[in-house]
Amino acid sequence: MKVSIAIIGGGPAGLAAAIKAKESGVDDVLIIERDAVLGGILNQCIHNGFGLHTFKEELTGPEYAARFIEKAKELNIPALLKTIVIDISPDKVITAMSKEKGIFTIEADAIVLAMGCRERPRGALNTPGYRPAGIYSAGTAQRYVNIEGKMPGKEVVILGSGDIGLIMARRMTLEGAHVHAVAELMPYSGGLKRNIVQCLDDFNIPLKLSTTVVDIGGKDRVESVTLAKVDSKNKPIPGTEEVIKCDTLLLSCGLLPENELSSQMGIELSPVTGGAKVDESLETSIDGVFAAGNVLHVHDLVDYVSQEAGEAGRHAAEYVRGKASRDGEAPVEIQTGNGVRYTVPVTLRKSRLEDLLTIRFRVGNVYKNPEVCVYLGDKCTQRRKKQICAPGEMEQVILKKADIEAMPDDAKIVIAIENQEA
Repeated sequence: MKVSIAIIGGGPAGLAAAIKAKESGVDDVLIIERDAVLGGILNQCIHNGFGLHTFKEELTGPEYAARFIEKAKELNIPALLKTIVIDISPDKVITAMSKEKGIFTIEADAIVLAMGCRERPRGALNTPGYRPAGIYSAGTAQRYVNIEGKMPGKEVVILGSGDIGLIMARRMTLEGAHVHAVAELMPYSGGLKRNIVQCLDDFNIPLKLSTTVVDIGGKDRVESVTLAKVDSKNKPIPGTEEVIKCDTLLLSCGLLPENELSSQMGIELSPVTGGAKVDESLETSIDGVFAAGNVLHVHDLVDYVSQEAGEAGRHAAEYVRGKASRDGEAPVEIQTGNGVRYTVPVTLRKSRLEDLLTIRFRVGNVYKNPEVCVYLGDKCTQRRKKQICAPGEMEQVILKKADIEAMPDDAKIVIAIENQEA
């Protein structure tokens, strides 16, 4: 099988990339999805809050996904469902398998990686105690409740204050469970401020910062969870232990981009995000292979996923049509300054820039009244005051092509946080 553009993943990123690639003039676009339906994780996100940027209205996850699924159908974009990609070669030959086709290959002129992300498992947390029933990732619990109609438990403790954990605190409460607390290892929440207010504060669920699980009681089923405060090095402080009787522990301890396929291909990955290093066109270190959405870096809003993936699909179309090349041009580096953990993209080429370039980034701590600064070479071209910057909220700056073209050839771009309050 031969296609012009193959999209790996049929969630919000894959759908947006496929639609934009088709609208950009490439007819031969194929979506490959391991699930039985398109839509990805949005199918189990039945709460509202999606689509405010994209559609200017508040939708549930399935409603948001349905808009893109219908558009893909209108454009006659085919999708191979219940199909697992097991390998992608550097020359863009995809090896996949399904019940109907067995193992088969697809040759693509360009590929958009849109595999999304997965939750960090308990094994990565080194949580002591037995391994009884009643320990779930927050996303697994969300699927049980919202898709399968099953309750994981009635007396609940949640470890980690990522957005999924915060949303499940509210969801479990609405289904009749008692959520005792949300414990967070860091001194700040990893979720959006609006989710802290709407999911915890509105239901009087305590958020215990600088706190972690130090023991899980129970052999056959969770019977208790022991929480303890941690010091500045995240080590439990003796004497601060608190035992909570419960039957369920939900883990919401971070998301990891699903990049096993990318790694096998030899794509250069960021040690900070776990996603691919990309340029201004969202092209990875392998020509003709693009990445977008949560497989690139974990987003807080699906609207940004769709916007970013649409750009990846458009650039993939330009690549296939021979309009984009990065041969022979040295890239300009985009570096992180004080307080900034990473940027997307990490490089750019001046000849491929459009009038405006959006650079997204996350900070490494909570900063009050900071200034977001952009340096083009030695010159500070932007200095934007903010009330607060937090790790749970993605930030962005927009650069003008004319400003970048005026930079010296050997200059770098630096994004930094300055003049923040202690």
